[in-house]
Amino acid sequence: MKGLLIFIAAYVLNCEGAVIVSEKKRNVLNNRPIIGILSQEQSFYLHSKYPEENYTSYIAASYVKDVESSGARVVPILIGKDRSYYEELMRKINGVLLPGGATFFNQSNGYADAGQHIYEIAQKLNDVGDYFPIFGTCLGFELLIFLASGRGKEENRIRCYSYSNVPLNFTQDYRSSKMFKGTPSDIIEILKTKNVTVNSHQFCIVDENLNSHNLTHDWLVTSHSNDDHSVEFIASIEHKRYPFYGIQFHPEKSAFEWKRSKKYAHSFEAIKANRYFMDFFVQECRKSQHSFASASEENRYLIYNYEPHFTGVLGSAYHQCYFFEPRGTVSNN
Repeated sequence: MKGLLIFIAAYVLNCEGAVIVSEKKRNVLNNRPIIGILSQEQSFYLHSKYPEENYTSYIAASYVKDVESSGARVVPILIGKDRSYYEELMRKINGVLLPGGATFFNQSNGYADAGQHIYEIAQKLNDVGDYFPIFGTCLGFELLIFLASGRGKEENRIRCYSYSNVPLNFTQDYRSSKMFKGTPSDIIEILKTKNVTVNSHQFCIVDENLNSHNLTHDWLVTSHSNDDHSVEFIASIEHKRYPFYGIQFHPEKSAFEWKRSKKYAHSFEAIKANRYFMDFFVQECRKSQHSFASASEENRYLIYNYEPHFTGVLGSAYHQCYFFEPRGTVSNN
């Protein structure tokens, strides 16, 4: 009997010890985070500038620079792959950035299909306690809500034109959010009172899009802004359960995009305030312990294997771009 009690006590202590170790592991941050950035279909304009190469997809370099400025490295995520590609890659990286851009959600094997794989895989990872964040900017934010809505034939977003730098109108409970609960007060003041968030979109998500698809139980709106015709759209949002975040504006453009006609906000205050968002996301990604099997494997995937092109000199809105999977000259026959 005495021996049995000793065995039970030892077993309980061992189990409790395992729980403590597990908690410690969850609190250890990964200071070598690697973030995947989803590519998207090559734009018609850029395709016309590189007809010989006939690239399949691209990533604006401003997103890469934004991630790197916050202390992470980048792996490009290609479109047009099967689910196993995304599952394997997401076991190695620490989060995914869904960038803004100008592509459609109904193109087969494109940005939206890849985004759906990523969204569903990330849900499953988080459901079993494997912390995996997603951050959507502009088009990427719209894609998050489109996927959360069930991806019906009618897209759950509206036409909404904003090509201005505007402030954020925070909701009453924004400080209860993960994104803004620790934001320094001086950053909040800039975002509230200055025209520093760069908008460049012709679609947006409004409160009615959440109400119509019963998304208010799952998503927390933290701020709004007004478009060029006074339409109030959701400017920032986050999932209440998963570490999924979305913003309608473009923090990366203030520091890294320079087309004169766009008149992006480049002031010291704009740079300072917009820096916060990627710093926040990279810190979230540090909570993921995923890694590549070796340094050599890691090196094969990194963005450093690709050379950015100076597309701004060609008239593109993007100062630099990375291009992927050239298919060769298109035949006119």
